[in-house]
Amino acid sequence: MTPDSVSTWDAHPFLPASKRPRDVRDLLRLIFGHTEFRPHQEAVCRAAAQGQDLLLVMPTGAGKSLCFQIPGLARGGTTLVISPLVALMEDQVAKLQALGLTADRIHAGRASDASRQVFAAYHQGRLDFLFVAPERLAAPGFLEMLVSRPPTLIAVDEAHCISQWGHDFRPEYRMLGPRLARLRPTPIMALTATATAQVQEDIIHQLGIPEAQRFIHGFRRTNIAIEIGELGPGDRLEIAQNILTNPASRPAIVYAPTRKHTERYATELAKVLKAAPYHAGMPATDRDLVQAAFVRGDVDVVVATIAFGMGIDKSNIRTVIHMALPSTIEGYYQEIGRAGRDGRPSRAILMHSFVDRRTHEFLFEKNYPDVQVLQQLYRQLSPETPMSREQLQRLVGHDEDVVTAAIDKLRVHGGAALDVEGQVLRGQPGWGPSYLSQRKHRALQLLQVAQFAASSECRMRRLVAHFGDSEEAALTCGLCGVCRPASVGIAQDSEALPSTRDFDLRLLRTLATKDEQAAGRIYREVFERGGVERSQFEHRLELLGRREVIRIKTSSFYKDGQWIEVRKLCLTPLGSQRMGELEISLRSMITPPQITVGTQVIHKVYGAGKVEQTVAEFGVAKAVVNFQTVGLRKVAAAQLG
Repeated sequence: MTPDSVSTWDAHPFLPASKRPRDVRDLLRLIFGHTEFRPHQEAVCRAAAQGQDLLLVMPTGAGKSLCFQIPGLARGGTTLVISPLVALMEDQVAKLQALGLTADRIHAGRASDASRQVFAAYHQGRLDFLFVAPERLAAPGFLEMLVSRPPTLIAVDEAHCISQWGHDFRPEYRMLGPRLARLRPTPIMALTATATAQVQEDIIHQLGIPEAQRFIHGFRRTNIAIEIGELGPGDRLEIAQNILTNPASRPAIVYAPTRKHTERYATELAKVLKAAPYHAGMPATDRDLVQAAFVRGDVDVVVATIAFGMGIDKSNIRTVIHMALPSTIEGYYQEIGRAGRDGRPSRAILMHSFVDRRTHEFLFEKNYPDVQVLQQLYRQLSPETPMSREQLQRLVGHDEDVVTAAIDKLRVHGGAALDVEGQVLRGQPGWGPSYLSQRKHRALQLLQVAQFAASSECRMRRLVAHFGDSEEAALTCGLCGVCRPASVGIAQDSEALPSTRDFDLRLLRTLATKDEQAAGRIYREVFERGGVERSQFEHRLELLGRREVIRIKTSSFYKDGQWIEVRKLCLTPLGSQRMGELEISLRSMITPPQITVGTQVIHKVYGAGKVEQTVAEFGVAKAVVNFQTVGLRKVAAAQLG
């Protein structure tokens, strides 16, 4: 029996508030139906029940919610819970109500009549828990209502959102400190699953709780095997499909980099599995249906953007797959933490290539514009005369996305403000250094996640060290692809793809004819016509170079006022051995086919998925020659009569 479950054996869920015990252990047993706390929970509950401010950093699935629920009941009165997601609020309120507790919520998705009833219930002292979004504290009259009858405990959930150094910074969280100050001396609890030492300091500073007791525990997950493989984007879906067709790999969450990818991957996976998409572009009702179906078990695989998963109550998720490089280590850690909450062995699989870094760099420039763009906007603003975003865009001449991002960053750092109609006013000077620091930190986060993916160090140990858990940082996990490479399937799966084997054989055959050939020329003459993108070509060269299958020599020369870099490729002894193995493997696979004019041939190109061609213009002999230039397939290698 775990503290996150809703089963209430040996419990009395409808015990009247006046007869409830005040000791945290009695509450654990009588209200929540558990005989023992999980590690560290009891100390947190006792500190909060005694009225101490505190910061709790504990991994997903470790029972953070119980750490504010029990002390809230122990203190009596109403606990105010600030939460960033409606789905998370709804889930927690439903669970508390099922235990016979009086819990309710106010958010934008509820009718005004329902919200007024909740207002009245709070003011009359009839609520054990009130859940609100951080924006609600800015609503006219709401904070005053709280001040007239202060809560007995304040819990700030997902507290990393308050820090500009965190992976999920939300400007509306930034104003919590001064607003909650009006409710003091009510104690404040800040709770999160992912906070580096820098983020921890910022949370405490922003909430104004300098004396907060810190509980930083349990970043190590002992049942998750982390596997990382370098794969071109075109090959990742096939690998994911191979993994998920095994029933032992489900239920699963597949994280995709964009909404478009989410839809495409879900469509393909739904052909063989019970899979569904989830992203912020879908109607809220559709998202709720997908989440509910996944929790019930009617959907086995959810393909989602990072909008999915926060607060999801499903303990038996066996696999979490990332189809591209995440943008932060903190976000990645939180997402893989949704696997294996029942303690059983689980997998976290990450597929990436250097192409993902280019995508992140592009988004970085869009979301964190150059400081000169912000300065240009700031000069156009007036402290007295508000301007619309459209006016500003016309004045500065930048894209809408860039202007929107620049205005948001100016607001966060004090250089701009919004009036009641959402128009923009000039803020205070001196915002520049703060913005530059945040921009630099965001660039560092991108570098850190790339270094994590490329590292040859134990995956879990590197994650634990990132969060400053010094007690656990010395231990390897014994599960990941670094600790147990022979037990990890993703690397073998990717190398076994026909497209990968074909690419390698074409490259190695080319290098066997002549040593030290220019990479650019090989791409143009051998791979470009076959549909291989240049980024995929470079990705595979990088990987083969690190494995010493090829050697890459780099030189430079000066021409027309600039330095030009040239890379030449050489075949190594290991590369010759690899070529021989591929030749033998190919011969064992060949079955002589019959190709005639009009035959449709479906083959796979490295990194580009399936490509269809119809042999319409050539005779049999020419068709074979043509396919040899496209890519070595069974068809191309056959001896045709």
